[in-house]
Amino acid sequence: MNLQQEFNKTAGFKNLELLAQQVVEGFISGMHKSPFHGFSAEFAEHKIYNQGESTKHIDWKLFAKTDKLYTKKYEEETNLRCHIIIDNSSSMHYPEVEAPSIANLNKIGFSVLATASLMNILKKQRDAIGLSIYSDSYDFYAPEKGSERHHQLLLNALDKTVTTKRINKKTDTYTYLHQIAEKIHRRSLIFLFTDMFQDGVEDEKLFEALQHLKYNKHEVVLFHVFDSEKELNFEFDNKPKRFVDVESGEHIDIYADTVQENYQKAVETYFQQLKMKCAQYKIKYVTADITKDFEKILVTYLVERQKFA
Repeated sequence: MNLQQEFNKTAGFKNLELLAQQVVEGFISGMHKSPFHGFSAEFAEHKIYNQGESTKHIDWKLFAKTDKLYTKKYEEETNLRCHIIIDNSSSMHYPEVEAPSIANLNKIGFSVLATASLMNILKKQRDAIGLSIYSDSYDFYAPEKGSERHHQLLLNALDKTVTTKRINKKTDTYTYLHQIAEKIHRRSLIFLFTDMFQDGVEDEKLFEALQHLKYNKHEVVLFHVFDSEKELNFEFDNKPKRFVDVESGEHIDIYADTVQENYQKAVETYFQQLKMKCAQYKIKYVTADITKDFEKILVTYLVERQKFA
């Protein structure tokens, strides 16, 4: 590694795989109020019983506790294909974090840890996992596979993503979501982590790219990753500040409170449009606020996994 590459490295997670494992184990052990209680190596998950299905795998013990019918879905019955997509532009590396931890995450750290945690569950269930990472280029692609070697390959890609600074790397979400959609031919569960910020492209074109992911009956979940304090509420002290676009390098010198109200209105309008388009295209929209609870990621996975099966 040359000096320039060393300069571009930041301190990442000490052990991403171990941290993801701890997140998942902690989450599962705390699910005492959930109908998924009883998860074990014996079966992959519970699924709501639909009238007309065979009663062979109904979990009668769970019925006695919850008064609801759930069937056991065994691992060999529930293997699926999952593709995870991560936006790796400069804006996703905001704010700068020297030593990311579950209590101290920027947008890319949030996305990487969430992906590693999802991969941990998928691995336990012997599901096939694929990964795409993009910015203004297609940074990484791996098709859906389920081997341990493949799992380590993806973890290595995630580690490089979170530890390499992205200087003036723009987002080309519109282009690469279309390309990724063309690569995923078999029905899959797709997770997309992005802040949905892209300069110079009409909102409608971004929404069209999201719609493209719904081809071939894919189940799509958009984790809209953002920092609510800074990027939504624009909470800065009232001192003159230089705001720099991390993707273009352009800057403006202003007092934050002079633009805060108009800024909030514009961003809230855009976020609302995004939610409406996701509802229109039947895409699951998840507010992934990095200042909030990380656990929602895994809750969303369990819900979508159940629907997909």
